Amino acid sequence: MHLLREVEKFLNRSRTAPTTFGRIALGDPRFVFDLRKGREPRPRTVARVVAFLETGR
Repeated sequence: MHLLREVEKFLNRSRTAPTTFGRIALGDPRFVFDLRKGREPRPRTVARVVAFLETGR
């Protein structure tokens, strides 16, 4: 799975702002912007994001 692609799909489907997604999913409003710039999140962070994408919370 390409994490950024899945996050972008979620943002488009849910019409959620990137900062809102980052804040709710991880407590990091810059997360999506950092991913777009090439940030490589740790496996634990990826797992948290995937869980959020699957459950919506």
